[in-house]
Amino acid sequence: MIDKNDFGPATRSRRRATITSAKSETVKPRNGATFGVSAHKSGSKTQECLTKNLQLREDSKRKCDLYDKMSCHKLQESMLSSASSFKNYRGILNWCVVMLVLSNARLFLENLLRYGILVDPIQVVSLFLKDPYSWPAACLVIVSNVFILVAMYTERKLAMGSISEKVGLLIYIINLTVILCFPMVVVLKLPSITPVGGAFALGIYTILFLKLYSYKDVNKWCRERMQAKARSMSRSLSCPSAPSSSSSIQSYVSYPGNLSLRDIFYFVFAPTLCYELNFPRSESIRMGFLLRRLFEMFLLTQLLVGLTQQWMVPIIRSSMKPLQEMDYTRMTERLLRLAVPNHLLWLIFFYSFFHSSMNFVAELLRFGDREFYRDWWNSETITYFWQNWNIPVHKWCLRHFYKPLLRRGAGKLLSQSAVFFFSAFFHEYLVSVPLRMFRLWAFMGMMAQLPLAWFVARFLRGNYGNAAVWLSLIIGQPIAVLMYVHDYYVTHYQEDPTVTEAL
Repeated sequence: MIDKNDFGPATRSRRRATITSAKSETVKPRNGATFGVSAHKSGSKTQECLTKNLQLREDSKRKCDLYDKMSCHKLQESMLSSASSFKNYRGILNWCVVMLVLSNARLFLENLLRYGILVDPIQVVSLFLKDPYSWPAACLVIVSNVFILVAMYTERKLAMGSISEKVGLLIYIINLTVILCFPMVVVLKLPSITPVGGAFALGIYTILFLKLYSYKDVNKWCRERMQAKARSMSRSLSCPSAPSSSSSIQSYVSYPGNLSLRDIFYFVFAPTLCYELNFPRSESIRMGFLLRRLFEMFLLTQLLVGLTQQWMVPIIRSSMKPLQEMDYTRMTERLLRLAVPNHLLWLIFFYSFFHSSMNFVAELLRFGDREFYRDWWNSETITYFWQNWNIPVHKWCLRHFYKPLLRRGAGKLLSQSAVFFFSAFFHEYLVSVPLRMFRLWAFMGMMAQLPLAWFVARFLRGNYGNAAVWLSLIIGQPIAVLMYVHDYYVTHYQEDPTVTEAL
């Protein structure tokens, strides 16, 4: 028989192995049971961490909000600094207007206390007429219709082929030359024409000269286009142009149907210097707009006359003696005194003529293109100012003078200089002839714009350039005014003792 003690050690070892394996099996994952328990524990820990993080973030956000409420500083620039994006200076502009009104009101009261009321409507009439029964300037304007008729009938003969292009050009040269010379001779030789009346008549003739020159060019371009079209049609008769069925296009005028009295006189009275066969037209006349412009014309004309008599004339009279004695200190003082009223009158004239008057005429004639000026007050160069303050003249110079010079091979600098020379000639023509003296102050002032334009464009930018443009307008015009008034006084009234005592 087998003794039980023989199996004792083996039995103990088996039991130990069984217990050890059982323990190890409980640690090993069986079908993922044990692993799921550990994963569940780790997931709960992750959620707890996320919850803690969210709570920390919310706490930090509350602290930041509380800090922002308590804080009064942040990263920013001063409003008047160039790095600041602030651009609303409306209050400063209103302050400037208030200060301007107050300072000019003081000057106005000082003027009244010193000189009294100088406004005299009868004196205004005497500026245009010496004799109430003789109206030489008005008669001179009426005679201008002859030159209009000559231009229209010349174009009709050219359209019919009765005269050649060379003969038509010769007639135009004579007609345009007489337009400039005839009123000049009449103003210089006829003493009954006052300087103001002469300037008005010469201004009308200058406008007529520019209009008829444009009339000549446009009709010539139409003839050249018709001839080119006729040559192309003769080479290709199988492709005629299809007639248009649009009623709006049928209402348009085509050459030579534009050569009528109605067409040319509409152009003469229209607020433009550049001729077209079909001007843009507005649908109707707005009576409210028309009456507002008429009221502005009347009011601003009276304001111009009153300020000239009350403000400018006394300063000009007091400037004669310093100019005669060549007292430069007092001359500079008089110049600065004259600069403010002269510039104010120029601004009133600009609004009255380029906005009120020209819009009134355009509305009356249903003329559609109302761009008579652009934002010249923002000019940063002299060139930009001259291109935008008088759009009708700028368009004429660009269309009939500057671009033709470029097409003939002239350079840009030469063409620009020629335009300034052309403008300087007419400035002097409109000032020297009515005053019956030739001093070339206006001519030299215009030609001085060329080096000034180069200097401003080269060395001044932005606000500095704009300030230079304003300074040239405010100071330049009074210099020319004083020069002409002084020379006019020396030429006509220096030997008159009554005028000398009045000064």
